[in-house]
Amino acid sequence: MDIVEIREYCLSKPNVTESLPFDEDTLVFKVNGKMFALTNLTGDLSLNLKCDPEKAIELREQYPAVVPGYHMSKVHWNTVWIDGSVPDKLIKEWIDDSYGLVCSKGKKAKR
Repeated sequence: MDIVEIREYCLSKPNVTESLPFDEDTLVFKVNGKMFALTNLTGDLSLNLKCDPEKAIELREQYPAVVPGYHMSKVHWNTVWIDGSVPDKLIKEWIDDSYGLVCSKGKKAKR
């Protein structure tokens, strides 16, 4: 995947917005006002995704390109280095999982 594919995939989901709230290099994707993905626009491409804590550890052990979330909660976020070592299909599944986690939290808060 490249930045264009990541951006298009994230924006294809319902109620997603994108912004640059931190700096001109960090593109943030939100659903219902909550972050579910962050990526850099320059340098080596990486993607921060929210993850179930147990699954986050499992993915870090299985894939060298998956590390604790850079500048994020190390319990709930992973950074995925987009270096070709993780299949695009898996990256899309992890984006879906992150989106779903954030959406489910939003529903609970509205109850």
